[in-house]
Amino acid sequence: MKVSVLGSGSSGNATLVSAGGTLVLVDAGFSARDLARRMESLGVAPEHIKAIVITHDHGDHTRGMGVFARQHGTPLYLTERTRSACAHLLRGAEEVRLYRPGRPFRIGDVRVEPFITVHDAADPVGVALVDERTGLRMGVATDLGRPTAQIRHALSGCDLLVLEANHDELLLASSAYPWSVKRRIASSQGHLSNLDAARFALELLHPRLAVVVLAHLSHACNRPELALQVVGGELRSAGWKGHLEAAAQDRPTGWLDVEELRVQEGPGQLTLL
Repeated sequence: MKVSVLGSGSSGNATLVSAGGTLVLVDAGFSARDLARRMESLGVAPEHIKAIVITHDHGDHTRGMGVFARQHGTPLYLTERTRSACAHLLRGAEEVRLYRPGRPFRIGDVRVEPFITVHDAADPVGVALVDERTGLRMGVATDLGRPTAQIRHALSGCDLLVLEANHDELLLASSAYPWSVKRRIASSQGHLSNLDAARFALELLHPRLAVVVLAHLSHACNRPELALQVVGGELRSAGWKGHLEAAAQDRPTGWLDVEELRVQEGPGQLTLL
């Protein structure tokens, strides 16, 4: 299994997953042209994407989905309420496949396990994706107001985790945002702070967790070095030696090969805890 976060932040989010012969895009929050450009920088032709899985209706996760699906004949997987909320992006020519949280489905070599999250969207979900050939598991949890028991269960056992670290609490408090926006971001239906992300990452820590990518960083209320310091500090203090990085808004991460990165970290990672 290989993963690249094509970009993440308040202006757009998309994550590309490769397992076996299957390429799956989670969210399409950039224009179709920008999505194609980012994929091509990784050596991936847009027409080879097997499916797009949409987690919720906000524009920074859906912006390019309709155009991309029509241009490349890519099936769109959405919940019923998300499809209704995104009706303005669809023209009727797309192949839409509905899914329901709690009911896994297959896309080629990938098993997708959608789960309910807490966020101020029509029908927000997170997803875990499993490589059916190897059993490797990755989770995507952005736009996460607060962790719940169901979310913890869904993300347990991940080899790679894309986890929101949206804001620094002090930067948010001193930002130019109106009070109503600050309250919404910090609420239980908003976004995780760096400290929240660090605590949640510790809860999800287990011996096979090899990669953590911090995502959805706020341009106005966070800095990559702050997020890495807070989350990385907690994980390293717990003995974790895996790969940690912060996804950028304007460019993809490189391909993150779970098995390769685990080997690079050495046997110490396997004896964690």
